[in-house]
Amino acid sequence: MPRVDEKTRLFELSKIDREYWEQGIVLAGMDEVGRGPLAGPVVVGCVVMPQEPLLDYVNDSKKVSQKRRETLYPLIKATALDCATAWIAPQIIDRINILEATKMGFIEAFGMIKLPVTDVMIDALSGLKIEAKQHSLIHGDALCYSIAAASILAKVERDRYMIEMDKLYPEYGFANNKGYGTSEHIRAIKEHGLCPIHRRTFVGKFV
Repeated sequence: MPRVDEKTRLFELSKIDREYWEQGIVLAGMDEVGRGPLAGPVVVGCVVMPQEPLLDYVNDSKKVSQKRRETLYPLIKATALDCATAWIAPQIIDRINILEATKMGFIEAFGMIKLPVTDVMIDALSGLKIEAKQHSLIHGDALCYSIAAASILAKVERDRYMIEMDKLYPEYGFANNKGYGTSEHIRAIKEHGLCPIHRRTFVGKFV
C-alpha cells in the first residue's frame, strides 16, 4: 500500500474539525493521558486550534515519537488560539476514583480556556458538567486533529513530570515506564514499597 503523504493525512485527520471550523464554530479538542498508570497524575489537555495552518505530524500522541512530540509541543502552544492542561494528583485519584478524577481534569482544563467555545470534541468521555456541546469520539485522538493536538500537550507534560520524579525516586524507573505497571515497576514496588506519587488504590495487590 502506498504511503499517504502528510498533507493528505492531515486533511483526513482534520475532516471532523473542518465541519465545525467552516461554520465559524469555536471548537476545542480535549484528551487525557495517564488513566492507567500505577503512579503519577492524570493530565488533561484542552486546545482550540485554528483552521490554518495544520501542523505537520500532529497525530494520536501514542503514534508520535517522543522526540517529535517534544518538537510539536511548542509549535502547538504557539499556534493554538488557546490551550490549557489540568493535572489531577494521585491523592485525589485515590479519593474519588480515576473516572471521576479524569472528569475533574476535563472540567478544569476546559474552564481555563478564555475563548467562547461552543463545541468540544472529547476522546471517549461524555456527560461532563461544562457549558458546551460535547461530542464524544472513541479513539478520538486518532480521528480528530484537535483531540490529537490536546493529547500531545498532555503527554509531553506528563512525561516530563515523570522523568523529574525519576530523579527523586530512581528505584522505580519512572523515566522509562512513566508510572505504568511494567514488570520491573511492579518488582520495585514489592521490593521498596510505595513512594508519595503512587496511587494507593491501584497498587494494593502488589504490596
